[in-house]
Amino acid sequence: METRPPWDEYFMRIAFEVATRATCLRRHVGAVIVRDKRILSTGYNGSPPGQKHCNEVGCLLEDGRCIRTLHAEQNALMQAALHGVSTHGATLYCTCRPCHVCARMIVAAGIVRVVFAGESPEGWANEVLTAAGVEIVPLLHLEPPSPMMKVQNVPQGTDTLTSFDEADS
Repeated sequence: METRPPWDEYFMRIAFEVATRATCLRRHVGAVIVRDKRILSTGYNGSPPGQKHCNEVGCLLEDGRCIRTLHAEQNALMQAALHGVSTHGATLYCTCRPCHVCARMIVAAGIVRVVFAGESPEGWANEVLTAAGVEIVPLLHLEPPSPMMKVQNVPQGTDTLTSFDEADS
């Protein structure tokens, strides 16, 4: 007899699929926002509309982090807002734990539950979510299906920008 996956695992698998659209050279991340077992919005890490993507022109690094891309959670929240879809009372599924900026956006958007692959958020992100009463659900048993869904070293070379000055030239 075939068994169906639990809902959290089902939506997390969809988030992993969404991550395949990511354009970041360091990591592919996907997010899915769900309410009442219905998908409201999806997002992956990539550049804002009209901007070059890392996989086209390289990463734009500041303090060792790429600042060219939006995080998957941010993209999913903005897509919902752009299309007039309320995320109040929803669950956000993400292929990695949220950072402190995304945690604040999650709380502000009315998300009540965050499910992600991996360990619980650290530091400020955890404090923000916990203080707001957001349920935090790490799915430790789910491994990313692709190595690109784990943090990678940024490829070095002439196409990897290291400052805003280089981006303007």
